[in-house]
Amino acid sequence: MQAAVTEIAPGLWRWAARHPDWHPGEFGREVASFAMRTRDGSALLVDPLLPDGRDDVAALLDELAASATVLHVYITIPYHVRSTREIAQRYGSARVRVWGERRAARRLAPEVDVELPAPGASLPFGGRCFAIGRPRRAELPLWIEDHAALCFGDALVTFDGRLRIWSPQPLDEKRLAFYRDRFSPTLEPLLDLPVERVLVTHGEPVLTGAAAELRRAVAEPPRYHHG
Repeated sequence: MQAAVTEIAPGLWRWAARHPDWHPGEFGREVASFAMRTRDGSALLVDPLLPDGRDDVAALLDELAASATVLHVYITIPYHVRSTREIAQRYGSARVRVWGERRAARRLAPEVDVELPAPGASLPFGGRCFAIGRPRRAELPLWIEDHAALCFGDALVTFDGRLRIWSPQPLDEKRLAFYRDRFSPTLEPLLDLPVERVLVTHGEPVLTGAAAELRRAVAEPPRYHHG
């Protein structure tokens, strides 16, 4: 049974639902989406999925869209476009601004215009995204100052309540060296943020001790899991 929408902090909501395109496998079968009010009177959705028959999700989004000046949608990684097209159609392109990497823009073209956030630059809803990986990944983790929250697509997930770097490929010495020398160091600028919450697509969010948990996860080797 899919969990109801939960307000995990004032003005910050989470829901999880099974993605219709997911193949059999326990890990990742359900994915999380987030919604929040932001400082400029707008609202922000992160990787939103609108599952069929979920009146609680629709009601939350309708309320936010009605009260917000703008409904922002942020896509953390290109294949998390999920229900972005449906949201733009539901609330109108004049009310919805979509943000994502250029490959997300290609997935949604021509129906939806996607704005490309520059890593490090301030976004109108009080956020900043970060480039990670060497070579650079398509994923752009998002920092939301109002909620002291750091959002990841797939780079970090939680396994059994612990935040971990996720490797979708089996780990051998070469891959472990890649993460140690070329990936984990690119996450270190995130450790300087005053993080109180880490919001992940796969697994439960980290809502207490998040800064220490993030630091530990970046220092540890990745965890391999394939569905």
